[in-house]
Amino acid sequence: MIPQPFIQELLNRVDIVDIVDRYVRLKRAGSNYVACCPFHSEKSPSFTVSPTKQFYHCFGCGAHGTAVSFMMEYGGMGFVDAVKDLAQNVGMTVPDERSEHSQKRVEQSEDLHSVLLTAAQYYRACLKDAPHAIAYLKKRGLSGDVAKRFGIGYAPEGWQGLSGAFPDYGSKALVAAGLVKQSEDGKRYDLFRNRIMFPIVDVRGNVIGFGGRVLESGEPKYLNSPETPVFEKGRELYGLYQARRAIRDVGRVLVVEGYMDVVALAQHGVAYAVATLGTATTSLHVQKLLRQADEVIFSFDGDAAGRRAAWRALEGSLPELTDGKQVRFLFLPQGEDPDTYVRQHGKEGFEACLEGALPLSRCLLDELTGQVDLAAAEGRASLLHAAKPLVSRLQNNAFRAQVLGELADKARLGVAEVEALCGLTPIAKRKSVAVTPPKWRSSRALWRTLLRLMIDAPQLAESVSPEQRRLLETDPDFAPVLALVDHVKASGVTRAGALLEAARGSPYAELYAEIARDSLSGTSELEEARADFEGVLAKLELSSVEAQYRQLCGKTSMSSEDREHLHLVSRRLAELKGGPPVGRVPPLDPPRGAPPRGAI
Repeated sequence: MIPQPFIQELLNRVDIVDIVDRYVRLKRAGSNYVACCPFHSEKSPSFTVSPTKQFYHCFGCGAHGTAVSFMMEYGGMGFVDAVKDLAQNVGMTVPDERSEHSQKRVEQSEDLHSVLLTAAQYYRACLKDAPHAIAYLKKRGLSGDVAKRFGIGYAPEGWQGLSGAFPDYGSKALVAAGLVKQSEDGKRYDLFRNRIMFPIVDVRGNVIGFGGRVLESGEPKYLNSPETPVFEKGRELYGLYQARRAIRDVGRVLVVEGYMDVVALAQHGVAYAVATLGTATTSLHVQKLLRQADEVIFSFDGDAAGRRAAWRALEGSLPELTDGKQVRFLFLPQGEDPDTYVRQHGKEGFEACLEGALPLSRCLLDELTGQVDLAAAEGRASLLHAAKPLVSRLQNNAFRAQVLGELADKARLGVAEVEALCGLTPIAKRKSVAVTPPKWRSSRALWRTLLRLMIDAPQLAESVSPEQRRLLETDPDFAPVLALVDHVKASGVTRAGALLEAARGSPYAELYAEIARDSLSGTSELEEARADFEGVLAKLELSSVEAQYRQLCGKTSMSSEDREHLHLVSRRLAELKGGPPVGRVPPLDPPRGAPPRGAI
C-alpha cells in the first residue's frame, strides 16, 4: 500500500497540465486549459484542465479527476502503476512498505525491463537481414509501417543468437526474463529461434515478454514467453498499448485470439483490437478492458474450441459487469478468423459483421436453456440449478435484475422465487449508502457552499473549531462536509486535486468531484474564501440559536435552568445578530405564552 503522504507530495510536485499535455494538445482559455476530450469523440473542446485546482473535467462525457485518475483512465493503468508512472516523471521513488524480498523483486523487474528492451531491439535489427521473414510478413499483407508500430522482429535460427546482443550470455537475467533456457548439463540456448517476434508491451510502454510465430513447420506454432516477475499472462493483453487511442475514439475494444489477428486488423484500419496471450480470458483482463471502453466484443472461431473459449470469457466477465457496460460475442463463419476475414472483406465488411455480435445475456441464456428441456418441470429446475453459480457472480444491479427476469420467464416462476432459489438478495432490500439525497442538488444549500469553499481552499477545514464541528454533527445533511474536513486534516492537502485524491474511495467522492467541476472556472483569494467560510458557519450557528430561542420561548412554564439557558441563548443571539445587549434582546415573534420582555 502506498502511503497517503507520499501521494500528496507527488501531487504537489506534478502539474496536471504537463501530464495531460503529453497526450492531448491543450490550449489556454482564461485561467484554464481546454482540448477535445481524449475519452470520447467530439469536434469542439469540452475537456477542461484547471492548473489552480489540479483537476480535469469533460463537460461532454463527464470524465473527471486528478493526474492519477488521468493516467489510470487514459493509460488503462491500475492505481499503483499510475502513481509509479507519475513518480518516475518527477524523479520520486515510490516507498515500498513490503518485505525485503519484495523490494528485491521490484529492483529485479527494472533490470528485466532493460534486458527485454535490448532483446526487442535486437530482434527488430535481425528482421532487416532476414528476407524470408520479410517475405512472410508481406505475404500476410503487412506494411513496414505496421510492423514498425508493433515492433515486430525476427529471432534467427542459431541456438545462441542473443549472444550478439548480450556479451554476457551467461547472465542470470536472460533466464529470468524468459529469453534463454538452460539444460541440466548447464548448456544455454535461446528460447526463440527462427520465429517472427511480437513484443508484448504493458500499458506503461515497457517490453515485458514476447510471442513468437514459427516460420516453417514446427511446434508449437506460437510460443509465448514464460511467466516472469514482469509478465503474467492472466493480466496482460497484446496490442493494448498501441490500441488505446483507437479504443477511446470508437468506444469499444475487440478481443481476438492471436497476434496476427491484431496486426492484420490494424493494417486494415481496425486499430482497436487486442489479444489474450495463449490463456483463457480472466476477470483481470475484463477489468482492464472495461477501464478502456464501455463495450467489449470477444471474437472467437465458431468451432467447439472457439465456443469453449467464449464461455470462459463470459464467466470471467460476469463479476465485472456494471450498468452502462456491455460485453458481446462474435462467432465468425467456420474456417474464418479475424485475419482472413478482414483481408477478404475489408474494414467495412468486418465492422458490419461486428454489429451482429451477441450480447452476453443472450449467450448466457442460450447456453443454459440449450442444455435442458424447458417443457418439463425437471428441465426448468435444472436450468435454475445451472444458473445459480453464474448469476451469483453478477453485481446487484439493473443488469442482474434483467437477467433474473428472463430466467424467471423461462422457469415459469416469479423473480422473487428465482432470487430465493439462487440465494440472492433482492435489490429492493439491498443496503446502500445514501450518497446524494435529492436536497444535495440545491445550489443554495449551505452544506454545498461549505464544500465548494473547502474544495477551492482545503486549508479552511483546519479552521473548523470543536464547537462548529458539534454544530455540523447535529444535522445529517452536513455529513459530507465533516467527512471532507477529516480528509483534509488527515492528509494536510492544500489543493483541490490533491484533496479529491485523498477522498478517493469515500462515499462522497463523486459529490466532491461534481462540486469541483461546477467551480472549475471560479477561484478566490484565500482570505476572501476564509471570510465566506466563517460567514456560512456563523449563519448556521444563528439558525441553530434562533431555533433554541423559539423553543424556549414556546414553553408555557420555565424552570430556573430554562431561564438560565434562555439568558445564555439570548446573549449569543445578540452577539450573532449584532443587536442590543443582554436584557434588551427583543423576542423573535415568540408564540403565545412566551415570557415578557425583561423577564430575564
